[in-house]
Amino acid sequence: MSVVRYEPAGEIGYIVVNSPPVNALSVAVRQGLLDAIGTFAADDARVAVLYCEGRTFIAGADISEFGKAPVPPFLPDVIAAIEASTKPVIAALHGTVLGGGLEVALGAHGRIGLNGTRVGLPEVTLGLMPGAGGTQRLPRAIGIEKAAEVITSGRQIGAAEALDLGILDALSDAADARTAGTAEAQRWLAEGRAPRRLSEVPAPGITDDALAALRAKVDRTARGQVAPLRALDTMIEGLSMPFPAAMQHERSAFLALMQTPERAALIHAFFAERAAAQMPVNARPRQFQRVGIIGGGTMGQGIAAAALNAGLDVTLIERDQAAADKALAGIARMQDEAVKRGKLSQVDRDAMVHDRFRAGSDYAALSESDLVIEAVFENMDVKQEVFRQLDQVCRPGAVLATNTSYLDVDQIAGVTGRPQDVIGLHFFSPANVMRLLEIVIAEATAPDVVATAFALAKAMGKIAVPSGICDGFIGNRMLLAYRTAADHLVLDGASPFQVDRAVTGLGFPMGPYQVGDLAGLDIGYATRQRKAATRDPRERVPVFADRLVEAGRLGRKSGQGYYIYDAESPKGRPAPDVDDLVAQVRSDLGLTPRSFDDEEIRDRYMAAMVNEAAKILDEGIAAKPSDIDAVLLHGYGFPRHKGGPMHWADTVGLDRIVANILSYAADDPYFWALSPLLEKLASEGRRFADLNAKSS
Repeated sequence: MSVVRYEPAGEIGYIVVNSPPVNALSVAVRQGLLDAIGTFAADDARVAVLYCEGRTFIAGADISEFGKAPVPPFLPDVIAAIEASTKPVIAALHGTVLGGGLEVALGAHGRIGLNGTRVGLPEVTLGLMPGAGGTQRLPRAIGIEKAAEVITSGRQIGAAEALDLGILDALSDAADARTAGTAEAQRWLAEGRAPRRLSEVPAPGITDDALAALRAKVDRTARGQVAPLRALDTMIEGLSMPFPAAMQHERSAFLALMQTPERAALIHAFFAERAAAQMPVNARPRQFQRVGIIGGGTMGQGIAAAALNAGLDVTLIERDQAAADKALAGIARMQDEAVKRGKLSQVDRDAMVHDRFRAGSDYAALSESDLVIEAVFENMDVKQEVFRQLDQVCRPGAVLATNTSYLDVDQIAGVTGRPQDVIGLHFFSPANVMRLLEIVIAEATAPDVVATAFALAKAMGKIAVPSGICDGFIGNRMLLAYRTAADHLVLDGASPFQVDRAVTGLGFPMGPYQVGDLAGLDIGYATRQRKAATRDPRERVPVFADRLVEAGRLGRKSGQGYYIYDAESPKGRPAPDVDDLVAQVRSDLGLTPRSFDDEEIRDRYMAAMVNEAAKILDEGIAAKPSDIDAVLLHGYGFPRHKGGPMHWADTVGLDRIVANILSYAADDPYFWALSPLLEKLASEGRRFADLNAKSS
């Protein structure tokens, strides 16, 4: 059966796309649209309605074609054929109308959307730009500045905003797209309307000052990415050309971006996320409609909000009723903010807070919970005591999860009589916002418990990555390694502020010392204290960091750490005494400082990250390199347009990284112990990508 069919129905003809699951623009769909337009041209129908069956209008490109040479018919030609129709074509939209899907709709002569429709041109998020008329038709529909924001941000736009912008001509309360499209087509017939082609709309103009401001804004928000600025320039340049020449110009720019390292990195990131979501077990998840949470601090509240947003029933337990009431109020404030931002309706907010959430202090309230997530203080004794109590009150078969950042899940499971039901769920703060979830699989964890954890992540809209057990799992173990490399740089002569500048210059949103201030310097201090008794004598300790904490400087929460946070500089300015403090520490330790340039800082920082990642792979803590990329991209601010540390390493060359590590090891063989896996891959001329292919 054809994925696109034409249905004649008197004065109205229907072009129907049915290519599950998301009606992507495969070769078959493109050819089917072309054929259907030809059939409509020969039919007696006076107007056509283009709509899709299933859950969405055309959602974009066919991901199975990513990275492959384009195959005709090419999408610009298909859209040109739709637009050239001498009889009106109305696109009836529903679901997520993205990328090429929106470009198809812009090629139609009218657009009506169902309530709940979302549209966008997200190509820049994959290192590309619209390549089928988006940069030329959209500004003719809504103006240059609005089109530039849509194109260069790649964001999705809700139906009401799309109507206000002029992307949609009308919104419909109809139950389905066919009904909405039919009503719009009948209106066009009654009004005797002719095709309205965006390609024939005069190109809008923009002043030089407005264009300069627009370009500066895009340059600032692009953070080193190539595609957003290229898209803006292509749009502006094309609008000064005849439309056919502008289309050729757009296509050339699109194809040029297809060859960039940025595009390869962003495509890799896209597939890394999809690969991470593949469960490592073949089992059915247990039921988890009723969720319990232990601990009502920042993390516990965030997890509760994420569970409520996923439609789950939540019971939160705190040490006493006063603390429980405080947690309840905090979650209510979160949901109120979501209502203000338009992310949640007042009705849904009230249902969450009043009907599906409760907070108390009695563990017995968890007796019928399907899944309980512990989110208390990061201390083994405290967590084990919680699990002893859960073992007593929770029903048989309930999943017991610990939200630990570092601790041994096997030891936590060992205090229960049901270790098969225990798993680690490492959420990232704020848990209702951050998409990463490390799923830490203990030795005795049952397969269906693992499946339940992945199902929970999907329900919460999170990217789940499986991890084995070690101190810090995947992300925090790597964080310790590259943060240690940064500390060594400071001990040896670099300024913390220089390190931060060098790292943000690589594309990270923040440097390690800015991150430390944000998280709280006491967290790293507590970790160092926890490990002090077993510390190897060869390990170099960041004494300067301890001095700050001992002076009460904990970062943002105390108003001062490496940076000062006040009304003058709420985002922080360098504390003037930090360099003197570091200099005194070097003197106390008998260290002679030397200078580092930004390139060496970045080389050392990244080499430590990649080397530790290779060790994690070699030990089986991470299943594949792309999982590590997903963790660093979504939990640690790794620049997405570089694809993640493993993809970055492949791009730079493993042999170069190995050579750097060996040179650093001459001065510090303990920290710079080379990963055997990294050394092996480099010596064989292989890449981390080869290991991804092997595991897929």
